[in-house]
Amino acid sequence: MASGAGDRGWAERRPVLFPFLLSLFCPALSEQIRYRIPEELPEGSVVGNLAKDLGLSVGELLTRKLRVSSEKPYFTVSAERGELLVGSRLDREQICGKKPVCALEFEAVAERPLNFYHVNVEIEDINDHTPKFVQSSFELQISESTLPGMRFILEVAEDADIGLNSLQNYKLSFSPSFSLINKEKQDGSKYPELTLEKSLDREQQSYHRLVLTALDGGDPPLSGTTELRIQVTDANDNPPVFNQEVYRVSLPENVPPGSTVLQVSATDLDEGINSEVTYSFKRTGQVFHLNSKSGEITTLNTLDFEEIKEYSVVVEGRDGGGLVGQCTVEVNIQDENDNSPEVTFHSVVEMILENAVPGTLIALIKIHDQDSGENGEVYCRLEGEVPFQIISSSRNSYKLVTDGTLDREQTPEYNVTITATDRGKPPLSSSTTITLHIGDINDNAPVFQQSAYLVHVPENNPPGASIAQVSASDPDLGPNGHVSYSIVASDLEPRALSSYVSVSSQSGVVFAQRAFDHEQLRAFELTLQARDQGSPALSANVSVRVLVGDRNDNAPRVLYPALGPDGSALFDTVPRAAQPGYLVTKVVAVDADSGHNAWLSYHVLQASEPGLFSLGLRTGEVRTARALGDRDAARQRLLVSVRDGGQPPLSATATLLLVFADSLQEVLPDLSDRPASPDPQAELQFYLVVALALISVLFLLAVILAVALHLRRSSRLSTGGYFQPGLCVKSGPAVTPNYSEGTLPYSYNLCVAHTGKTEFNFLQCNEQLSSGQDILCGDSSGALFPPCNSSESTSHPETLTAEKLNQCSIRMLESAATQSPADHTNRLWDGNKTAS
Repeated sequence: MASGAGDRGWAERRPVLFPFLLSLFCPALSEQIRYRIPEELPEGSVVGNLAKDLGLSVGELLTRKLRVSSEKPYFTVSAERGELLVGSRLDREQICGKKPVCALEFEAVAERPLNFYHVNVEIEDINDHTPKFVQSSFELQISESTLPGMRFILEVAEDADIGLNSLQNYKLSFSPSFSLINKEKQDGSKYPELTLEKSLDREQQSYHRLVLTALDGGDPPLSGTTELRIQVTDANDNPPVFNQEVYRVSLPENVPPGSTVLQVSATDLDEGINSEVTYSFKRTGQVFHLNSKSGEITTLNTLDFEEIKEYSVVVEGRDGGGLVGQCTVEVNIQDENDNSPEVTFHSVVEMILENAVPGTLIALIKIHDQDSGENGEVYCRLEGEVPFQIISSSRNSYKLVTDGTLDREQTPEYNVTITATDRGKPPLSSSTTITLHIGDINDNAPVFQQSAYLVHVPENNPPGASIAQVSASDPDLGPNGHVSYSIVASDLEPRALSSYVSVSSQSGVVFAQRAFDHEQLRAFELTLQARDQGSPALSANVSVRVLVGDRNDNAPRVLYPALGPDGSALFDTVPRAAQPGYLVTKVVAVDADSGHNAWLSYHVLQASEPGLFSLGLRTGEVRTARALGDRDAARQRLLVSVRDGGQPPLSATATLLLVFADSLQEVLPDLSDRPASPDPQAELQFYLVVALALISVLFLLAVILAVALHLRRSSRLSTGGYFQPGLCVKSGPAVTPNYSEGTLPYSYNLCVAHTGKTEFNFLQCNEQLSSGQDILCGDSSGALFPPCNSSESTSHPETLTAEKLNQCSIRMLESAATQSPADHTNRLWDGNKTAS
């Protein structure tokens, strides 16, 4: 056997590829590579250069990871040269049995991209098995009365090889009494028949020993022998004769044990004990049972078509005299659909990216059904609605590919069930489920929970406090779903932005870096960005508007009455004949806060004569409540409190010194004759009266000069009503400028002129002036120019003579809403009625 294999050597290797153009357009679907090798090649033997036949270069082997996908490791691929190598023993008889063609089919797998290539390796038979008889010797009894020409079926030998290497003929050692005939069954197998050439004489030779040799067709042929022992028995004229020389029957494989196969029958023309026939198998087996009396053959075990498709047994009929008749029973096993298809997966992709295009190869599916014919024809299908499909690749091989869009955020994994069904009657099926995991890509940008954020922060907040938190979600996984936050834009100065706010990159919490001041910064806007860590990264922006709320942190500030240079309070004069409701003066205050916190109210805390004056709750106007009585003092003192509307309220106080007098000369003696008072307010009023007297004299000179200039320009002044350039001079700012958000959004200007007849006018200006600016107007004639808007001016101001009024204060009043914080209107001060 070894010599036969060695002499044969390697069989030719012939790789057969499909047409070249077809391989270009359908790489992994159509081409099939075929090799032919002899069996029993040693491990590591080269079958063929698989990489070259696939069109792969040596440099691609490491990246493509060419390998073999098969159930049993018969072959491997050399990682260095891409050669297909024998991986384990190839015994054709063990692999394929008696099949005329033995071929191993498997898939070669190459990655990047993933492709499958069908490979067919045909295993050729070598003459490595000798014919063998089951027994080394067997006996045959022949009566001496047997006529020449009688034939006897002899024991057959077995040879595991096929074709020419299988058993071809039998030879018999020389004997003048016997000859050998080679016969052939329907399946092509040979069996020997012994022919009696001449009559036997038991008395001359009762025993014959012959050698039966079985030969195969190998080169050189192999053989096996057995000894044939022939015993010559005494005469029995008629041997049993069977009705048929060969019995043929078909039996389904699923019959239960004990089922009747057939019944053989033999007759003997002799009489008595010589005609009684008993039946037996020539070779005892374990598949069938033979009733020795009736000749009925039944099954002992279950028959399996997939194991043995046909049985051939020899039945002997022996009479009482020892004569034997033989027949052959051939049992053909019919295939039944008793095997369900088997589904196996090969080279399954571990992770499928969700951006995989339709047609991406996922796995190779193999279907195997042990049945034959229609019972072994299988088709498979996918169960349920899944974005995959199966494509037939070759016989009983399919490819699982994508057939739609994948979205990991909606379906992170799929349980794919593949059902294989054969075409038997009834059909059998089996199902296999595989779990496919979908890999994540960065295909979702972060999404904020709100389209915009509005944040209210009270002023004077502690630095470092959290003022807001934004949150964005990203359904992606890992770094693709990890969101970080940053500030990308703001309406604040870029250099000052970091000193105002910051944001935590991890939590999205916005922190105030400083205490906000509502009076300096009412609101500001930020643009925050949420950015994931994918590659490339995706981001989203959101607007955050921060409103700084007001707190009552500014007390009211009194603008009028102002204190003197030495810090003492100034005084106002009131005509003695002032009637009830006469406007004495006005307390002017502002509050830098807004809203209710800037809503001011005025209250009298202390008064020399509680019932003599009234104070406007919202306007701050001081008016006479009644006429001056004889018993009332000429000098009055009011202590006024200005409160805002905050909680708790803040306040400021102002002191008003009022003197009842009809002229400045009347006030001066009162001040000079009065003995020195320990009260510092009395001394302050004295100096104030003296200062006012000097101012009156200087103002009188200015009025005379103004009248003279007026006479020169009478033509222009007749159509006037507007101040001319050069006639107004700026004085220093009398109040703190720019209370634009408090209670002084408008400016008032008071023009006063002194002549021999002092005119005291309260003017209103419709045009808003800048804070802290006043205008002093005069001409040589002492006449007062009309107000800025002639239609709204006091066209006939009432005049107090110098004898009744010696002092007039130049006041610049800036007033907020006198009735409510929201109602800022220009206040017109009406002139006091001329004293009687």
